[in-house]
Amino acid sequence: MREADGSGRQGLARPRPDRGTPPVGVSLPRPRRALHPGAWWLWALALGTAATRTTNPLLLALLITVSGYVVAVRRPHTPWARSYGAFVKLAAAVLVLRLAFAIVLGSPIPGTHTLFTLPEVPLPDWAQGIRLGGRVTAEGLTFALYDALRLAALLICVGAANALASPSRLLKSLPGALYELGVAVVVALTFAPNLIADVRRLRAARRLRGRPDKGVRGLVQVGLPVLEGALERSVSLAAAMDARGYGRTAEVPTSVRRTTAALTLGGLLGVCAGTYGLLTAAGGSYGLPVLLAGLASALAGLWLGGRRSVRTRYRPDPWDARAWLVSASGAAVAALMILAGSLDPGSLDPGVVPLEPPALPLWPAAAVLLGLLPAFVTPAPEAARDPRKEPTT
Repeated sequence: MREADGSGRQGLARPRPDRGTPPVGVSLPRPRRALHPGAWWLWALALGTAATRTTNPLLLALLITVSGYVVAVRRPHTPWARSYGAFVKLAAAVLVLRLAFAIVLGSPIPGTHTLFTLPEVPLPDWAQGIRLGGRVTAEGLTFALYDALRLAALLICVGAANALASPSRLLKSLPGALYELGVAVVVALTFAPNLIADVRRLRAARRLRGRPDKGVRGLVQVGLPVLEGALERSVSLAAAMDARGYGRTAEVPTSVRRTTAALTLGGLLGVCAGTYGLLTAAGGSYGLPVLLAGLASALAGLWLGGRRSVRTRYRPDPWDARAWLVSASGAAVAALMILAGSLDPGSLDPGVVPLEPPALPLWPAAAVLLGLLPAFVTPAPEAARDPRKEPTT
């Protein structure tokens, strides 16, 4: 191949350097494989389970701090990872609403420290047990704060899982029997991050053009393009799923289908019965065996149901030692918190009558700190790339 130089003469074309190819003798570092998304979800759900076992505000604040620190140091630079802030705001809204309900509707907790008194609205006889207004006590507000903080911690733990685990990679890791359900869940989980990203992008564009982006007018003018983008994304997703043969199933014998349905249904019933036995005092002897048998039956049903799926996995995520460490750290926090609740329930559920400051139990707090292990055993996220900067040779 020849090219013309400045004098008009024809010469051999000089080969252009390939910007993506390293020089001879220089090897690029291998990209680090990300953690299995199922490990992040197990870790976060275990922390959420630990949060449901206590109303101690110090332990709940420690759980929120642990999950927030892991998210801060291990959150990838992706649009769906920004949803953690939305979950934190949702948890704060739940906290405020619970306190507002306790002020307006009253609290069943008796108290002697009256903060203020609202005008009480008389209600008919059929609304016995409901109160509007009246005396607001410090004991009632403290009880509402403890209860709301537990739900807020659970929401923040779920938000941590949503910010750390890639929804698409999580869908790829699901069993074949849960693929259709997993697609629906993944679409629902990715809707909020994409919506938040669209709103931020449109508000930034309106600010650059000198147009209002707040108030009712700004909300209407930003909401319509966001709705239009959501509809276009839905149509594109439906077309892509149809082109890839979504919903096709393989032919399996009738006996296999019946066995799958029996195992799955029996396993779910066993899980419900075993869970009920563990939660009641009388069922402590049979609860755990029935729960384990139900889990085994349900897993066998899912394995057989996966034979109907004709999809394949490209580069499946391995469940390596780091995934075991991350999931085990969360499970250890949940197990130790449950053990602490059975040995010393007073430290996990501080009373509000009489009103006294909560104490921080030492070894349950040390157990919560085990949840920091993923911040040290998992790889750091890759730095965000600037598309305006071209690689240099």
